Amino acid sequence: MPLIVKDYSWTQTESKVFISVPLKGMNAKQVDVLATDEYLKVHFPPFLFEAVLFAPVDDDKSIAKIGNGVAVFTLHKQKEELWDQLTTNNEDKEKLREIRQRTILKAQQKATDDSKAKVSKKQEENKFALKTMMKLEEDERAKIQKIKDEECKKAEAELETWKLQHKSKEEKEEAVQQYKLQPERSTETCKIIKAENLSSGRDGISQQGKKKGDKTQKGHLPGPRCGGSIKVNFTPRVFPTALRESRVPEEEEWLKKQAEARRAVAADLAELDDLKSEERNPDWLKDKGDKFFVAGNYQAALNAYNLALKLNRKLPALYSNRAACHLKLRNLHKTIEDSSQALELLTPPVADNANARLKAHVRRGTAFCELELYVEGLQDYQAALKIDPCNSKLQEDTEKIRSIVQGGSC
Repeated sequence: MPLIVKDYSWTQTESKVFISVPLKGMNAKQVDVLATDEYLKVHFPPFLFEAVLFAPVDDDKSIAKIGNGVAVFTLHKQKEELWDQLTTNNEDKEKLREIRQRTILKAQQKATDDSKAKVSKKQEENKFALKTMMKLEEDERAKIQKIKDEECKKAEAELETWKLQHKSKEEKEEAVQQYKLQPERSTETCKIIKAENLSSGRDGISQQGKKKGDKTQKGHLPGPRCGGSIKVNFTPRVFPTALRESRVPEEEEWLKKQAEARRAVAADLAELDDLKSEERNPDWLKDKGDKFFVAGNYQAALNAYNLALKLNRKLPALYSNRAACHLKLRNLHKTIEDSSQALELLTPPVADNANARLKAHVRRGTAFCELELYVEGLQDYQAALKIDPCNSKLQEDTEKIRSIVQGGSC
């Protein structure tokens, strides 16, 4: 049986009612409050305070504060007037039970409505957050698409420039080829002219013999020809060495391998379906990778060389340049692999590929030294020094590695 609290106090104005209920030393966490527009209950076992209000109040505007050993309620009246008393005089237990039951139902309904309102508010907040996120993603996609379009236009412009340069280079090569064939055509023309002159001369002699018989006539002989000078342009050599110093079979083999390598483009790759026309050209991809490398974007350069090698695996420059990218990215083992592959393709060793072989040896030697394999690194640097003995920087690096090897062996 709960103990009824009777030492409460209350005051009022025309619009509000203030009720103060002492908590008898109870903790605020143990206080249970139930309030509607016509009923107020404060339960903190074993004590109980309840009041059937004199007139209805606005429950939504009412405020309860619990602390410092007291519960203070501020109730807003629905109708502005002064009450004669706080509670009604109705002492009918059945009526009181009915009010309690109605209060509980109202409280449950209010709790349900509040819960639904919270859920609805949460859903609205989630929808708003989702819309905001979608808007941000859409803006980001539009920004990325804009960058892609700009890069595409830039790539197309670079492709056109590259095509013009390539076309000019092909025209020069064709002009050189035409020049090479010109002496042969001139020789053939001279032979044909001499043959025609000879036949016409023979025909003239036979005709004169038929007409004049054995009579001979003295013709007027032309005078001696004047002296002149003929300028001769020699056929340009592909290699800078003199012919007596060059190795013609090796040079021809190297040129043949290069020509075959440039024709060996893999056109049956499934990845080519998604590539643009310029991205299917290994030379264009190599130029793109070179630009990325110079700009310091080594990962982008590596991607360009990878795609170019998928299209053509016989170009040593692609392996050598990719080795340079791996060296910058500290992929030392891959640097050694690509440098070795480049050196395998740079055969036979001729003057035209000397610089490429030097770079491949230096890159592989540097990777070996970074892995503390100084003996192998020294061998590559010595091979590079044989190609360019006058390179002072190469001589200095070779001596440093040799001193490390000799110091370690001691």
